Amino acid sequence: MTGASGSRVIRTPDQRLRVFVSSTLKELQPERIAARAAIERLHLAPVMFELGARPHPPRELYRAYLEQSDVFLGVYWQEYGWIAPDEEISGLEDEYCLAPREMPKLVYVKQPAERDARLAGLVARIRDDDTTSYKSFSTAEELGELVESDLAILLAERFDASRSPASTAEASATIATTDAGHADDAAEHLPVPPDELLGREADLGTLLDWLGGDDPRRLVTLVGPGGIGKTRLAIEAARLARDRFDRVTFVELEHVRDAGGVLPAVARALGVRDDGSVPTLERLAVARGGRRDLLVLDNFEQVIAAAPEVAALVIELPDATVVVTSRARLRVHGEQVFDVEPLRLPLDPDAVSLAEVADAPAVRLFLERAHAADARFDLTVENAEDVARICRALDGVPLAIELAAACIRVLTPTAILAKLDRVLSILRTSDRDMPERQRTIRATVEWSIDLLGPFARALFMRLGVFVGDFSLGAVEAVAGGEVWAVDLPGTLLELVDGSLLRQHDVGGEPFFSMLVPVRELATMRFAEDADADAVRRAHAAYYVRLAEEIEPLLRGSTQQAAVERVEAEGHDVRAAFRHLIALGEVDTVADAAWRMLLYWWIRNLLPTAKSWTDRILESGVPLADRTRAIAITFSSWVALVHPGTEIDRAPLIEAAALFHAAGDRFGEGAALTVQGIACATASTPDLDHAEELQRRAFELVTWQDDATFNSLFRGQLGAIELRRGRTREALEIFDTVIDDAVRIGDHFVEMIELTNSGWARLALGDPRPELFARHLELTVQLGNEEGVGHALEGLAACAIAIGDIERAGVLFGAVDTARTRTGHIDQRTYPTSGSLVEQVLASERAAEFEAGRERGRTMSRRAALRFALGHSATRAAAPA
Repeated sequence: MTGASGSRVIRTPDQRLRVFVSSTLKELQPERIAARAAIERLHLAPVMFELGARPHPPRELYRAYLEQSDVFLGVYWQEYGWIAPDEEISGLEDEYCLAPREMPKLVYVKQPAERDARLAGLVARIRDDDTTSYKSFSTAEELGELVESDLAILLAERFDASRSPASTAEASATIATTDAGHADDAAEHLPVPPDELLGREADLGTLLDWLGGDDPRRLVTLVGPGGIGKTRLAIEAARLARDRFDRVTFVELEHVRDAGGVLPAVARALGVRDDGSVPTLERLAVARGGRRDLLVLDNFEQVIAAAPEVAALVIELPDATVVVTSRARLRVHGEQVFDVEPLRLPLDPDAVSLAEVADAPAVRLFLERAHAADARFDLTVENAEDVARICRALDGVPLAIELAAACIRVLTPTAILAKLDRVLSILRTSDRDMPERQRTIRATVEWSIDLLGPFARALFMRLGVFVGDFSLGAVEAVAGGEVWAVDLPGTLLELVDGSLLRQHDVGGEPFFSMLVPVRELATMRFAEDADADAVRRAHAAYYVRLAEEIEPLLRGSTQQAAVERVEAEGHDVRAAFRHLIALGEVDTVADAAWRMLLYWWIRNLLPTAKSWTDRILESGVPLADRTRAIAITFSSWVALVHPGTEIDRAPLIEAAALFHAAGDRFGEGAALTVQGIACATASTPDLDHAEELQRRAFELVTWQDDATFNSLFRGQLGAIELRRGRTREALEIFDTVIDDAVRIGDHFVEMIELTNSGWARLALGDPRPELFARHLELTVQLGNEEGVGHALEGLAACAIAIGDIERAGVLFGAVDTARTRTGHIDQRTYPTSGSLVEQVLASERAAEFEAGRERGRTMSRRAALRFALGHSATRAAAPA
């Protein structure tokens, strides 16, 4: 066939949106099958050699196919591919080079791999190409999931490119990048391990049988000493078993010290709101009832007294499975214990070959970590015996091997072995009440510390004051003016190089963490620090200063980064508050908690803030008047969140007076606003008084003083107008506040007022789903889980208004599920949404609505968000 220009056109197998798949054929055949299936599930056309005609030369064929394709999808592993005669590069590289720069390119690289050198060069080039999406995968199944997910997001982005500035293309991208902590897709809730799991194939096989075989176990406890690899094994087993469950959730208990905090930690990880109004177990039973959950409770040993609560959780959630990692058994009915053993050791190195030594999992781990410390290191005939004996001396304990291997940058295997022999012999003659493996780990950590320079050793002791991840600024605060603190970044790097610290970034700032056994030793050493009390004081003072510094940053364009910063240091913030309350410095804690008001509000943690003020009230310490005002305001605000709740306004009147006497205009405005909400939502509303209070509030907190809260207070005045039935006046207020929020870059204010504006427009017969879609984008970005329900409810109401009843049903079903899962079963954004549903149910389209609603109730969170953003802009133009 010949085109207009005379050049031959080779038609692709399908004329739908075309996805060109580039890879070597034989080595990646299962992956090509998985990619093809993922593409076809989205009703797109895969463009692949095995699907096309054969009369054309291969090079001519793939170039013609590529010219007619819409998306480039590359899958690479080990081979570079065949280089045709008279060509300098393989067809694989040629395909990538020929893909137009503007063509969306999705590239997936299989791990691990020993790649052909030329392929390694191509992969490196692709990784640095800012026009290409680059991801790693391990199995064909994982690739299929990635391809389907990424193509769906890409389609949403391209479809929405012509939308308004508040487009859901941005929302789709946001959901893709920020929803890892909340999505209902099982794989999204597990930590991403930094490396391959070695030598646990048999263990994984057993655990997978237990988690989904013919006789599944509902409560599995992985038992072993710290550093044996329980957590890593549990994560890998959960990852491989994720397709058997609706959701996999990892619950970190390292920082939970009170057995009563276990179920609340589970609730937080599941996104279930625990505000104290209903027992946590009961709330979890309602929110997760009928869901096939896999819960991984990590580091359970310090809350072992909560074992009966875990057993009760298994009973209350009959479709759930719980995996626990612990140094001790739970000893409850139904528990199945899995003893995590050390990695398999090499046989006597005198009697086996180099290949057999290298094949032992313990040696493979040593080599991997050693190579990370020094890329030049490799296993040789000369050093194999020493490496094998190091692994045997360390009993195959993964953490001990990792710490020893990190020393390869300064010591030879012979020197490491000599030092280990001396240290282990000393430790094995002491601490006779400590299990052998635990002594081995402690010995290895201690030895790793002793290899440090004097400044790094001193710093390691001081770091024992931290209970969670910590920033460089926090380290500087607790190091004070110590002589060893002259080069803290360099000293921290020495600890990172020695595998005693791990580094990651939060908003571009370096943060540090420790593995549990390392942290335990740091804590033990810190307890011996003569300056421990002064350091704890400095630690608490730093987090009080952080609250002061972060307060203005929680407003405006710096809001997102500030929220993430507080989240990253949350464990130490709480530890600082506890320490100060114990010292009787309750006014300082109340002030710090009040300064972080926006953080608690954005992250739906106002009940947590209230718990701090409750502790303050229960401390028995005399309170300053302002502290009492803060406690009253928090308590009343949280109480008003519950539907139908009425509160005594007398304490709020007192709080406003106390704030006024203290000269705290912001506090007075906040207390007046909460009082106004109470007036407006009472069973007999007093809207005149509510308006009076609200006007006083935003006169106290001017735009110049605090643009964010001035906007929020004005928005509340709009809500009062809407309750009066003055819809146009309310809409004018909402839209003005939205403009102001956009101007200052405050996404939280924008998010709230978008919903208000959307409902006002619905009341005027002008459905604007793009407002709720933008709200949805912002709520996911900020991590404001309650906002998801508000946005979906608004989109559902818009769908009813424009006559798309099936879509409305799906969205309302998704709202039901979202609120059930977060414990907000009776919540409604606006009363009118309930009347809209009643009208539909009374109409001839009730069956269509209910069918859609049932479908929405079964959707995962991620699927519901994608559906919600699918075509809200085009629907807005449809006639009502």
